[in-house]
Amino acid sequence: MYSEADLQNAVEAGALSPDAATAFRNHISQSRSAPVADEEHFRLITGFNDIFVTIAAILLLVAMGNIGGLISHAVSGLLVAVSAWGLAEYFTRKRRMALPSIILMVAFAGGVAATVAALLNFDSVDNETTGAIYAAIVAASAALASYLHWRRFMVPITIAALTATAAAAAIALIASALPSPEDSIKWLVFAAGILIFLIAMHWDISDRERKTRRSDVAFWLHLLAAPAIAHPIFSGLGVLDGDAGMMKALAVIALYIAFGLIALAIDRRAILVSGLAYVLYALWEVFRISSNIELGVALATLVIGSALLLLSVFWTPIRSRIVNGLPENLQSKLPATHGLPVNPQPAS
Repeated sequence: MYSEADLQNAVEAGALSPDAATAFRNHISQSRSAPVADEEHFRLITGFNDIFVTIAAILLLVAMGNIGGLISHAVSGLLVAVSAWGLAEYFTRKRRMALPSIILMVAFAGGVAATVAALLNFDSVDNETTGAIYAAIVAASAALASYLHWRRFMVPITIAALTATAAAAAIALIASALPSPEDSIKWLVFAAGILIFLIAMHWDISDRERKTRRSDVAFWLHLLAAPAIAHPIFSGLGVLDGDAGMMKALAVIALYIAFGLIALAIDRRAILVSGLAYVLYALWEVFRISSNIELGVALATLVIGSALLLLSVFWTPIRSRIVNGLPENLQSKLPATHGLPVNPQPAS
């Protein structure tokens, strides 16, 4: 299986001509009766060797962490970070292996954060305000590590990690200044989710045909933004309190339908996945009120499963109707609902 990034690399290396690559994309688009953009490709595993290398890398990183832990927690985190960077020089920069690159990026940022937390003696902090400030420093260090990793290796998930840690640092700082942060963190997360969604749309708009790594970056950002938006809304409705009730359950279903329309318009399924647990619970509540519990569970899973399968089958025609009904200035920023342009974009 070859990704869009692989095709672009082949064009840049001269193994394929731009016309041949475009003809291949058009062939795939026609054979699947859907634009390539609708397939929402992203690289995760290209072969079993990815899994093999990932397992070996995890074992090595765990070993380095344990060895460093015999000296101190700071040394443990530092050894993990250095080892992850060194492995990335080969498996990411030279071999371009997707899954190992993700693991190594997370290990590097996590190792840096663990080192900073150990130096701050974060575990022994008993003051809530000081703890929030220290948490912001740790998150900021992970954000800086993610930025440095992106500059060197440009792994698509890195931007999501950078955005998540930067948002965590900002939320921690704001929470440290609030009298009762527990009541506000949920909506701070929601605000961060909206901002991350806008950042994801910026990356998406820059690659409407989804041919470059920009599309992969946007995918991970949408995957991060979706639960940050969905969880505060649904939990704010009280669906997690154990007694949602008919009206709240119907409100959850209505919101999920709205999320589905947004997902169709921007051609990203992450929003639907993030709210799946909530809508299953809401449907269960609806059927529980009108029938027995066992039947309610069965009907809820049957309805949502069937709906998602039908949506998958008819994704492209439904999306075409929705996008064609939007203003032209919005349509020009969304992924196309038909064909592909002749000129391929450079991989960047």
